[in-house]
Amino acid sequence: MLDALLATDVGDFWSQIFGFSDYGELLVLVKNSIIAGALLGVVGGLIGPFIMTRDLAFAVHGVSELSFAGASAALLFGANVVAGSLVGSLLAAILIGVLGARARERNSIIAVLMPFGLGLGILFLALYQGRAANKFGLLTGQIVSVDNPQLFWLILVSVVVIVGLVVMWRPLTFASVDEDVARARGLPVTAISILFMILLALATAVSIQIIGALLVLALLVTPAAAAMRVTASPLLTPILSVVFAVVAVVGGILLALGGGLPISPYVTTISFLIYLVCRLIGWRRDRMGIRARRTPAMARG
Repeated sequence: MLDALLATDVGDFWSQIFGFSDYGELLVLVKNSIIAGALLGVVGGLIGPFIMTRDLAFAVHGVSELSFAGASAALLFGANVVAGSLVGSLLAAILIGVLGARARERNSIIAVLMPFGLGLGILFLALYQGRAANKFGLLTGQIVSVDNPQLFWLILVSVVVIVGLVVMWRPLTFASVDEDVARARGLPVTAISILFMILLALATAVSIQIIGALLVLALLVTPAAAAMRVTASPLLTPILSVVFAVVAVVGGILLALGGGLPISPYVTTISFLIYLVCRLIGWRRDRMGIRARRTPAMARG
């Protein structure tokens, strides 16, 4: 009897996580989310390597908290949630970009903004009397939350970010790799930094609509970190980062659809597994490189 109950409980548990009954009918409901997820994967994959090179992973979390506060305020007052998220993100990006010129100052500002934004967002959600799913979705993402107007805004903002990155690519790469030399060559490093923070704010705001404020790092940071473990090529790194991000987001949406659970656990798990595999590949490559360098040295000895 006990074994039967345990088997039933385990079966129910797995069916909640990976349940694919009526999957074809449900798939139609998330068409917009799949399109948005693929596009956000491209955005996250392209901007991620710059986030890693410029050491702004912590900043992503800071921006996401104020973006969450803006989205929560919009939800409370009946405004456009994407617009509210954008306002919060842009405010955080401008504050970090203008006041945090140095890394120590930037980290201090982010550490101040994070609890403020999160507390403000929680206050707005506590005052909101609407559907609980709307509150939960801002923190952990939703797979059916992207309607046609939101999809339009997501596409528009994503295109702005992609075009901005393409236009800024060479000077941004130069300023990210060696800021002092770029400044000596006459590049407007401060302006580039502020413009990049604005693009980061836009990318964070639209990512929150899919994966939620708490786990946005899995889209904007982890794929790039994984790509940088297996290659140092300036061309291959963003390509792999985009592939990893798209696989994580779209794969997460497709898996979450089966269980009807929030998308974020699936996206973060796929993203983390990709990172682990890439880290193992990088570790093995480094070991083989060390062994190859030792062999000629031993032969000469």
